[in-house]
Amino acid sequence: MADITLYDLPGCPFCAMVRTKLDDLGLDYDTIEVPRSHRNRTEVQEVSGQTGVPVITDETTGVEGMPESSDIIEYLEETYGDDAA
Repeated sequence: MADITLYDLPGCPFCAMVRTKLDDLGLDYDTIEVPRSHRNRTEVQEVSGQTGVPVITDETTGVEGMPESSDIIEYLEETYGDDAA
C-alpha cells in the first residue's frame, strides 16, 4: 500500500491532471474510484469534508483530504519535485 491515495473519478479531467503529475514525479499511489453520484461519495466526504474530486491523502506528510487539482499539483511539486527541500 502506497503512502499517497488519490480519490479519483474516471473521465474527470482534473483527476487526470493529478494522475499525470503523480506519474511524472514517479510517485507510488493508490487510487480509490469514487461513484459518479455525489450522493454516494461517502468515503471521500469523510476524508475531505466534501464530495468533489480529486482529493489526495499523504501519510508521509500527514495530509488528510486535500481537494482541488491545482492545490494538489502545487503540493506535489513542492513536496516531491526537483526543487523540493
